Amino acid sequence: MYLFKLLTLFVLYNACLAKEEDVLDLGDSDFDSRIAEHETALIMFYAPWCGHCKRLKPEYAKAAEDLIRNDPPVALVKVDCTEAGKETCNKNGVSGYPTLKIYRNGEFSQDYNGPRDASGIVKYMKSQVGPSSKELKTSECLEKFLAAEKEAAVVGFFETDSDLKSAFLKAADRLREKVRFAHTTNKDLIEKHGISHGLVGHRKPDNRQEFQNPLFIAFYDVDYVKNPKGTNYWRNRILKVAKGFSGRANFAISAKDEFQHELNEYGVEFVKGDKPVVVARDAKNQKFVLKDEFSIEALELFVNDVLDGNLEPYLKSEPIPESQNDPVIVAVAKNFDEVVINNGKDTLIEFYAPWCGHCKKLAPIFDELGEKMKGEDVAIVKMDATANDVPVPYDVRGFPTLLLGS
Repeated sequence: MYLFKLLTLFVLYNACLAKEEDVLDLGDSDFDSRIAEHETALIMFYAPWCGHCKRLKPEYAKAAEDLIRNDPPVALVKVDCTEAGKETCNKNGVSGYPTLKIYRNGEFSQDYNGPRDASGIVKYMKSQVGPSSKELKTSECLEKFLAAEKEAAVVGFFETDSDLKSAFLKAADRLREKVRFAHTTNKDLIEKHGISHGLVGHRKPDNRQEFQNPLFIAFYDVDYVKNPKGTNYWRNRILKVAKGFSGRANFAISAKDEFQHELNEYGVEFVKGDKPVVVARDAKNQKFVLKDEFSIEALELFVNDVLDGNLEPYLKSEPIPESQNDPVIVAVAKNFDEVVINNGKDTLIEFYAPWCGHCKKLAPIFDELGEKMKGEDVAIVKMDATANDVPVPYDVRGFPTLLLGS
């Protein structure tokens, strides 16, 4: 019996030794070089006299035995902060024992906040290996990723490998426990989906520039704080239509009260009732308004007609002047082609705003120029760019804007 107990103790002792050997013991002299050899490593910074460290060490050793054989492997490392690893511990801001940190490819990634028993460490660290951001190569992969879980997800679109992509992947490493990440450099995916907000994104004043044409926007009482059920009621109906146009058009919902000025640009003074008002811009940035009452069928027909070029675009315009007796010709959206593009003359046009101080100072000078150019083969034209749509490709970003063409 005594011999049996002795042999059992010997086997257990050797097993413990074997497990301890699976934990890398590093110090100041070799920490940086050895850690850089491992894709993923868990570091235990400890003090030999620490009671919590003594209780953790056998669990840590058991976990190391499993994780070193994992595919891909995870290295478990220990650093003695009282002897050979003092400087390393200081660099890592170790102020208590044990402190556990996760490193990736030789760099600190995040603090370890998982369990401290062997099976818990193994399970937690297995979830930490492999890519923290899933690479997406097809539209099907993107749609499957977005629909896979209800949790938050972030998708990065990158035209090439870049510093921005590297920063994105590092952020994914740090936040992989809280958020799902994916990325792509596939040009077709980038062109098809642009910046991803899902099939029907929530378009707000601070992200409105991220939605690309052709774009269909539904304006109604969008409020995910006070009325999430009502918000999703209409969004789900728009979603049914959007699924049929994936890759051909983009869709969004916006709060009508936040975009009243934009609605005015489509001739919509206010949104009556609960149903959405839908407007659109095609690939040429021309504007369209759904005139029929909102329904899934009406929206689907509207989208088809806009994409197929079957509708007259909406044009914001002042009335065409009854006469043009002043020295400067007045252009409005409805007569722009006639008085600017197809007038057969070299044309100087001023795009102005009535409230613009610089425009007011320029007005008498422009009138004088118009007077002096009477009878010449030159047209002097002005247009209120706040009351009329400026046609493509004229680029007006400030007032006054003067352009010369022939």
